[in-house]
Amino acid sequence: QVQLVESGGGLVQAGGSLRLSCAASGRAFSSRTMGWFRQAPGKQRELVATITSIGSTTNYAGSVKGRFTISRDNAKNTVYLQMNSLAPEDTAVYYCAAQRIGYSITSRENNYWGQGTQVTVSS
Repeated sequence: QVQLVESGGGLVQAGGSLRLSCAASGRAFSSRTMGWFRQAPGKQRELVATITSIGSTTNYAGSVKGRFTISRDNAKNTVYLQMNSLAPEDTAVYYCAAQRIGYSITSRENNYWGQGTQVTVSS
């Protein structure tokens, strides 16, 4: 089992920055691809960014590429999402996800999930 706890959300003005953190406990953190998803009111949960187990490969949704950066510290069992140049359309609940070994992190039903952290960007 994997437990995930997000932190770092809040209210920020457009153009501002936030850094989300996700602390993981459980087995094999360093072996799992990690990711951030978000869900805005009335919308489906969407993939924001992923990072492979040793951080060698990252992927981003087109809407955040160049503004958001995902990183991880395997010694601390933590994954981060640095969000810059935030815009009102980035407002959502952000969820940390851990890959279930043997499945792709994009197969969302198999992921481990955190409880989410609210990010609100005012215009």
